[in-house]
Amino acid sequence: MPKKSVCIKIPKINGEKAITLANKTKLLNKELEIKRNETFLYIPLIHSPSQNELTTLKEQIPDFTILTSNFSEKRHTKTFVELLENKLPPHLLASLPRALDFVGDIAIVEVPPELDTYKDVIGNAILKTHKSIRTVLAKAGAVSGPYRLREFHVVAGEPKTKTIHKEYGCQYYVDLAKAYFSPRLSYEHNRLASLVRNGEIILDLFAGVGPFAILIAKTRSNAKVYAVDANPDAINFLKKNIRLNKVGNKVYPILGDARHVVDKKLFGVVDRVIMNLPEKALEFVDAACKALKPTGGIVHFYSFVSASNSFENMKQKFDDTVEKSGRKVEQILFSKLVRATAPYEWQAVLDAKIL
Repeated sequence: MPKKSVCIKIPKINGEKAITLANKTKLLNKELEIKRNETFLYIPLIHSPSQNELTTLKEQIPDFTILTSNFSEKRHTKTFVELLENKLPPHLLASLPRALDFVGDIAIVEVPPELDTYKDVIGNAILKTHKSIRTVLAKAGAVSGPYRLREFHVVAGEPKTKTIHKEYGCQYYVDLAKAYFSPRLSYEHNRLASLVRNGEIILDLFAGVGPFAILIAKTRSNAKVYAVDANPDAINFLKKNIRLNKVGNKVYPILGDARHVVDKKLFGVVDRVIMNLPEKALEFVDAACKALKPTGGIVHFYSFVSASNSFENMKQKFDDTVEKSGRKVEQILFSKLVRATAPYEWQAVLDAKIL
C-alpha cells in the first residue's frame, strides 16, 4: 500500500549526489523505494528538513524541491540463510557459510563437511535469493597444481563452470574449472591499474585470463602490457578477452614459463612487473628483476603470510632474493594484507621500488 512521505524532487542528473547527501545527513528514508520518471527523482525522507539541513542541501545540490508524495515500501528480501531456517536442523544453522563469491552469473560457496548432505538444499536457497545467478558451485578441494585450479560440484542451477564476469567496465570470459580467477582481487586489479602511468611497459608474469592486464590497457592510453601464463586454457581465454575489450594493440599474450619468456623476449625492457602467484612468486623474483629496465622499476609482489610466516619475514625474504638477483630494494612503497585465504593465513602484497 502506498505511503505518504516528504521527499526531495530533483533532476536525474543530480540524483546520485542527492541520494548520497540525504544518506550522509541521515535524512534518507531507507524503508521506502525511490521514485523516478524521465526527468526527476523523488527521494523519500524520514522528516521535513530543518533549516540547517536545508542549508546543507542547498550548498551541495542545486535545483531541488521539497514536497510530499506517495511511495512504495521496500520489500524485505530474505537471505539464503533465512530461507534455510526451517529446512535444516537447528544445530547446523550456525555452520552455514555466510560468504559467497560471485563470478558472472555463478555463485561459489564453501560447504563445511557437516552440511555436505544439505549442499543441494543450500544451493537452491542461494538461487532463490540471488535472481541474477544461474549456477551454484560448491568448492570440492583447495586450489592446487601448477595452474592453480580447484574442483567444483554443481549443486544448483545450470551445470556449467563458464561465464562472463564484469568488473570495472571490463568483461572477462572465465571457466572456473580451467583457469584461475578470483573476484576477491577486484580491488587489487583496480588499485594497480590506477598506479600505472601513461607510456609504461608492464609485465604481468602470471596473467591468467587478464584481469590486471586488460584493466590497465583500458584505463591507460599508451600503456603496453606483456601478459604471460603457462596455462594454455588461460591464454586462450585471455586472447578472447583482449578481443572482447578491444585492447589488441596494447596487451600481448604469451604462453610459456615466466622465467623462460623473460630470458628470451623481455630482458631489461619493462617499467613494472605484476607477480600474482602467491604460492611461488618468490621463485620468480629473479625473472622480475631481469625484466626491469637497467634504471629500475616497480614490482608488485604477492605472497602468503601466516602466524608462522610473518609480514616482516616475507619482506626480508623478498629483499634477500632481490639482492641475490643483483638488484636492490630502494623502497617499499606499499604493503598490506589483501584477503584471508585460510584460518590465520592471508594473501599479502608488497609494492617495491627496485634499482
